[in-house]
Amino acid sequence: MAKLGKRYEEVAKLVNKENLYDIAEAVQLVKETAKAKFDETIELHIKLGVDSRHADQQVRNTVVLPNGTGKTVRVAVFAKGDKAQEALDAGADFAGEELIEKVQKENWLDFDTAIATPDMMGQVGKIGRVLGPRGLMPNPKTGTVTFDVAKAVQEAKSGKVEYRTDKQNIVHVAIGKASFSVEALEENLMTLMKAVIKDKPASSKGRYLRSVTLTSTMGPGIKLNGPKIMEAAGK
Repeated sequence: MAKLGKRYEEVAKLVNKENLYDIAEAVQLVKETAKAKFDETIELHIKLGVDSRHADQQVRNTVVLPNGTGKTVRVAVFAKGDKAQEALDAGADFAGEELIEKVQKENWLDFDTAIATPDMMGQVGKIGRVLGPRGLMPNPKTGTVTFDVAKAVQEAKSGKVEYRTDKQNIVHVAIGKASFSVEALEENLMTLMKAVIKDKPASSKGRYLRSVTLTSTMGPGIKLNGPKIMEAAGK
């Protein structure tokens, strides 16, 4: 087992592993434990009472965090003609049908989010094997296959995040940076939680929020009070 660093051991003492923290307490504590020399990312890890092996219990959607993620998002749009120009005017970093060939021939992937117009998906499908494994394949379910490219670009730039259950039925999402205010992190956290709770599958039985953990990139996990979050979300 790897030895924990002195800095981690010191900040870990601030966290009671047996306690379930209220949101306000947890957010304040995660900021106090983010003591690295860089602006740590604040992450939320949500263990759900679902079985993602079944299609009707998979939880996947997107939500726009009101205060963004603190990350500069590079957006590529696979579109042609006026739609490519519309994307660039809306703030896209790259746009055009020639990007498909660039990905094919150069294995070019210098972007964080990909958007495509529906009429381009036949061609985009040719590079699915490159985009898919990196989570970059445009998908109608996440709003990244659309003719309204301006809206899609603006949302991606302003803090739109995707959440989805992994094989362990856990959702992992970055909700901001340690430099964010307590209020901004609280607002982002509750916006995400309300969205995840709203997406509870009808076929999911028993306790939906099995565990909710807040952490920074280099900090210890802080367990949140799931029932109180459900109550705050109006469920």
